[in-house]
Amino acid sequence: MGVETIEVAIIGGGIAGLGAALKARESGQHAVIFEARPAAGGLLDNFVIDGYRFDHAVHLSFASEEKVRAIFDRTPYLTHPADSNCFDQDRWLKHPVQNNLYPLPADDKVKLIKSFLARPEELGGTDYESWLRHQYGNGIAERYPIRYTQKYWATPAAQLSTTWIGNRMRRAELDEILFGALSAQTPNTYYTKEMRYPEKGGYKAFIQPLIDDADIRLGHKAVHIDGERKEITFENGHKVAYRRLVSTLPLPVLAKLFAPVPAPVLQAAGTLAATSIDLISVAFNKPLVKDLWFYIYDDDILASRAYSPSVKSPENVPTGCSSLQFEIYSRGTSSRFDAQQLKENTLYALKKMQIADEDDIVFMDHRFLQYGNVIFDADMEANRKVVLDWARQAGVMSCGRFGEWDYLWSNQSFLSGYNALT
Repeated sequence: MGVETIEVAIIGGGIAGLGAALKARESGQHAVIFEARPAAGGLLDNFVIDGYRFDHAVHLSFASEEKVRAIFDRTPYLTHPADSNCFDQDRWLKHPVQNNLYPLPADDKVKLIKSFLARPEELGGTDYESWLRHQYGNGIAERYPIRYTQKYWATPAAQLSTTWIGNRMRRAELDEILFGALSAQTPNTYYTKEMRYPEKGGYKAFIQPLIDDADIRLGHKAVHIDGERKEITFENGHKVAYRRLVSTLPLPVLAKLFAPVPAPVLQAAGTLAATSIDLISVAFNKPLVKDLWFYIYDDDILASRAYSPSVKSPENVPTGCSSLQFEIYSRGTSSRFDAQQLKENTLYALKKMQIADEDDIVFMDHRFLQYGNVIFDADMEANRKVVLDWARQAGVMSCGRFGEWDYLWSNQSFLSGYNALT
C-alpha cells in the first residue's frame, strides 16, 4: 500500500486548526486535523477532578466578529462584567491600579501622583520600560507594571518591545488618576465591558461544534515534515502525504521538524521565545471566591494572576463549593519551579490574601503548559518575519497564536486559521 494522501493536512487541533478545517469544509476541500494529544481543543481544553472543572489557564470571550459569534453563540453562555482586582502587599485595588489608588495610605498616594506629574516628557527609548515610565511616571511604573512584567512575561520590561500593547494597557490620564485617588467609585475602563463563558462544559464548549464537525486524528504527533516529498511522519509511525499543509505548531518547532530549512531560518527561529505556564488549581469546600480574576503584584507570591472557574460558571464546581486557578510563568519551555514549591507558595498566597486556609481546601492540582504567550523581545518581529516568509515559500500556511507568533486571543486565533486557508 502507498502512503495516504490528504487534500488538506492540518497539524494541531486547537482553535486555529479548527478554524482552518471549517474553511476547508466551506470551500469543498477535505481536511484532516492531526492532533498530538488524546483530545482536541489545544489551550482551550479543560480537565475535571472530582466534579471541579478547570480550563487550561484563564479563558473568557469578548469576541465581536460576526463569524466568531456565529459559532460561539450556538452554546448557551453566561455574561460577566469585566471587573477585576489587584493585590498589593496587604490590600486590594481595582484594576487598573493607577486609576484606583484610593485604598493606599495618603503618603503613598502623594508620592505616586507627584511622580506621575514629573514623568518624562519624551520616551527614553523604544523598549517597554521606557514606555511605562513615560506613561505613568517612575513611582507608579516601578511599584506596579514593571514588577508585574517580570512576573507575567518572565522577562525584564527593558527587554520587551511595545508593539504588543494595543489597547491592553490603559493610558494614563491625570483626571482619572486624581479621581481614583480620592474615590473608590471609579468607572470600569477595561478594554471590553463584558465577558462571556459557557453555562456548561468549560470554555471548550464554545468550540465543541467545530470539533464535532471536523475529521480529527488524535495521538498523532508530527516528528518530521519532508517539504520536498510533501510527507508528514508521526511519532506513532504513521505517515501521510499532503497536497496543502496548515500548521499551528510554534514557529521554532515547525522549523526544527521541517526539511529542508535554510540555516538563517533555523537561526532566526531559535531566537523566538515564549513563556510556559505552571497551573495550580485549587478546589474549595465552600463558596469563598467572588472575583472573576485578579492580578498579584507581590514578589513573594509566585503567581502573577488567578481566576475563578466557579465564578465563571457554577457548573464548574459541586454545589456549595468554589475554585481558583493560579498562573505562574517561566521564560522558555520548561518551568523554573517544582510542583511542591508551587503548591506551598499558593497556600501561602491564599493565607496572605485572606482568601482561604488549609481546612478550606479539597485539593491542589499541578499542570504544566509548555507554551503560554509569545514574548515580544526587542528584535522578535524581524526574526519572526524571516521564519514566516520562509514558511510561505515552503508552502506552509502557518497560523494561530504560535503559528503566527503573535499575541492572539481565541477569537483572533480562530480567524487566523480560518483565513490561512485561502
